[in-house]
Amino acid sequence: MNSTPAEGLAYEVFVSEAPAQPGALPNGAPRSFSPIASTLIYGQENAVLSDPGFNPSTARDLGDWVAGKRRKLTDIYITHGHGDHWFAAQLLADRFGARIVASAGVIRQMHASVAARPFLWDKMYDDIPPSSVTAVTVPDNRFALEGHELRIVDVGHGDADDSSVLHVPDLGLVVAGDVIYNGAHQYVGDALGPDGLAPWRAAIDNVEALAPRTIVAGHLNRLGDDNAVRQIAATRRYLDEAEAALKTETTALGYFNHMIELHPDYAGQLILWAGAGAQYGVREHPAANRPQIVASAWL
Repeated sequence: MNSTPAEGLAYEVFVSEAPAQPGALPNGAPRSFSPIASTLIYGQENAVLSDPGFNPSTARDLGDWVAGKRRKLTDIYITHGHGDHWFAAQLLADRFGARIVASAGVIRQMHASVAARPFLWDKMYDDIPPSSVTAVTVPDNRFALEGHELRIVDVGHGDADDSSVLHVPDLGLVVAGDVIYNGAHQYVGDALGPDGLAPWRAAIDNVEALAPRTIVAGHLNRLGDDNAVRQIAATRRYLDEAEAALKTETTALGYFNHMIELHPDYAGQLILWAGAGAQYGVREHPAANRPQIVASAWL
């Protein structure tokens, strides 16, 4: 996905995939993580990168790709607290001398992800680098790239609490993290409160209110385009389908199979299975520790 330059500004997207975990999903598919999109927004001399992934091999390959653009990387922006989007950020920051920026709510959730590493992330992958939270806020959630304003917009709960997006008005672009998905199964494992998926729908409304022409989703199918209207509609439709399936399917496996039947070509079946495990685990064990249920659903 590349943009047409607008007033000296453009963007490109790097898509990375983590190695599959051992074992298989219930349908025999590999336990492969959903592809992760990192967006490079650049001008004539400088650039800003979003969501640099979580493992050293991605950081190396992404860093080489960024270096090939021959711009100075000034900032690394993090959309939300889920570790798959940022655990490798410090490796890139050190390599390029860049600042890591995020909203206050995202920084709070980043700390929560670090606390969850021993019983979640480090059990899934053995090569995640040290991930101290060094991100800082910027005044009024705004910073600039060669005179072009970049706006960090807090939108509420996407697939994670305290999510944000990056709005680039001069490109008509929103870097949407996990608020918008693009041809990938959506993670519903954090939507465990009494309001269900309603907060996520409200976050989508907040993105739509920015009137973007293009969106880069945090998880995507490489074959998809970046049309904003299509992605917003598809993300909403998936939530409607997920909500209906959660009401009619009595088991995590039933939900998993139903959503794959609806979207056989979507990426991220591991994310689908983990979300199902969290939803039905809480349903079957309402008095149990919810963070433990969510973590065990990934393992």
